[in-house]
Amino acid sequence: MDQLMSLNVFVAAVEEGSFAGAGRRLHLSPAMAGKYVSHMEARLSARLFQRTTRRLSLTEVGRTYYERSRQILGALDEANREATAAQGSARGLLRVAVPVTFGALHLGAVVARYVAHHPEVNVEVLLGDRYIDLLDAGVDVAIRIGQLDDPALVTRRLASCPMVVCASAGFVERHGLPRTPEDLQQLPRLAFSEAVSAGDWTFTDDSGRSYRIDGPCRVVANNMQMLLACALAGAGVAYGPAFVFGEDIRQGRLLALLPDYATTALTMQAVYPGARGIPIKVRRFVDYLAEDFGSHPPWAPQETPRT
Repeated sequence: MDQLMSLNVFVAAVEEGSFAGAGRRLHLSPAMAGKYVSHMEARLSARLFQRTTRRLSLTEVGRTYYERSRQILGALDEANREATAAQGSARGLLRVAVPVTFGALHLGAVVARYVAHHPEVNVEVLLGDRYIDLLDAGVDVAIRIGQLDDPALVTRRLASCPMVVCASAGFVERHGLPRTPEDLQQLPRLAFSEAVSAGDWTFTDDSGRSYRIDGPCRVVANNMQMLLACALAGAGVAYGPAFVFGEDIRQGRLLALLPDYATTALTMQAVYPGARGIPIKVRRFVDYLAEDFGSHPPWAPQETPRT
């Protein structure tokens, strides 16, 4: 007998409380429903039900088998929905939440390509550096950078984003080239105020020893593009994500400092509510994010010659 049908009959019999109920659900006679379960028990060499004239009750083996059967049928149902959705078209309004600077610098091209390929979707991008509850805000998908501790959200890792320390060539000419983290302590520093600790910069040398630079900073701002502008103008040493400073380092407008020291690497993720019934418009947008910001993100700075 068909094994998948046997699983369906078995689960239906448990949930309906009888073979007759399972038969009604699956359009089978009570006798045929009973035959499916009996065949399953024979194949397993295990009794799944204790039968009386009035009721069915699960054996211990039957209870375990029921839970696993539900999971199998649920996974199959989800796979069928995904396959069906993949043949459909994305449509409706897609609301995306993203950190301000990352969105302004990097998301525009992704959104433009997405809407060009999905003419039935309109996109609303919400730029903000504050944590928001996606369900309360009606957001379909968000890009989050750093640690994520919300088990209610589905996550897809997009890329790693190291922190970089940099300054303009003019600044280095005036103040000298810092060669150790301690050298930064004497220099004007530019910091992001929304960081966990704006003035706390950590570096690690080849031996694994950590160096922490802290204290007041010359300029503190709640917008990374403001700090980027200050760094380009020579106001001080900046420390922040490579997606902010990487392009200017690559183009030579900023110099990457302390190449012998490692910095913290942030994790960039796409997050969205619910593991089941995820709209195709969300799935496809996340695929675009993974394609553009995957293993070789555009902000990764090239190595600069060591002085």
